[in-house]
Amino acid sequence: MNFDSIRDKLAYHTPHTIGRTKPVNFSVLLPLIRKEGELHVIFEVRSLTMRRQPGEVCFPGGMADEEDNHLQDTAIREMCEELGTRPEEVTDIWKLGTLLSPFGPKIHAYVGSLDKTEDFVENPGEVEESFTVPLSFFLENEPTVHYIDIDVRPREGFPYDDIANGKTYEWQTIPYEENFYYFEDKVIWGLTARILKSFVHVIKN
Repeated sequence: MNFDSIRDKLAYHTPHTIGRTKPVNFSVLLPLIRKEGELHVIFEVRSLTMRRQPGEVCFPGGMADEEDNHLQDTAIREMCEELGTRPEEVTDIWKLGTLLSPFGPKIHAYVGSLDKTEDFVENPGEVEESFTVPLSFFLENEPTVHYIDIDVRPREGFPYDDIANGKTYEWQTIPYEENFYYFEDKVIWGLTARILKSFVHVIKN
């Protein structure tokens, strides 16, 4: 292959995420609702029958589908499926940012204002319960911070003989910050707390 051929291919190449033929995109919505005269944040507790992370507190959200026109549509669709809301009840929506999880997917976080007076109708296959927390609680209370270490552990059969220093190779340990919010009997942590902390930082600063 000559240089001209390489140049032509790169000129028309769309940059991609190296190592993934198709990035896995998730969208979540941090919903705000007016309740008892003040703004509240809506949370879900994942169904106890779910395979992954049962019983954990989260925001509405999920994986992007082909029929979603935009990643914010994913967040709204997922909330409607999980809490029985309607798309038109989301009166405003803003992109907060994209969280690059060390565990794989790209998580696109949105903040939305919800105008709803009826009770939520939770999907029992996905949501054990929903609850709200006054936004003022998060403005007044910093999360507790702990750290975990993400270690690299080569699998059986890894070709140590083919790399410099072999089995004594010094793999990097990645420190990862975990935030914990405690409200009554609920523990909000993980990616949900990370998104929440970022949101609070934005509106306070």
